[in-house]
Amino acid sequence: MFISSAYAQTPAGADPTTGLIMQIAPLLLIFVVFYFLLIRPQQQARKRHMEMVANLKKGDVVVTSGGMIGKVKSVADDEVRVELAPNVDVRVVRHTIAEVRSKTDPAPANDSKPVSAS
Repeated sequence: MFISSAYAQTPAGADPTTGLIMQIAPLLLIFVVFYFLLIRPQQQARKRHMEMVANLKKGDVVVTSGGMIGKVKSVADDEVRVELAPNVDVRVVRHTIAEVRSKTDPAPANDSKPVSAS
């Protein structure tokens, strides 16, 4: 026989766990890239949306996920009443609000008018 048997062997003096680490390293690198490019930004966007929905209040101008623009008339636990046009109110599920266009200013701390020195 002219051809000798070839066996898969590690080089002399090499640690066998090094080969395992070199095989797993690309998978770990792919996971890290996916986390920072896909998973983390999605989590941050969801967190911002949840905060926006939690901070809805009467008078905010909102856009629904269906594209309707209106002013918030009242806020309940899971629903928001939105005025789309004069005398046209719709009930919208709170989480279907896509964005808040303009927020109302918070109420002043004291409602008394400043006293002028005259």
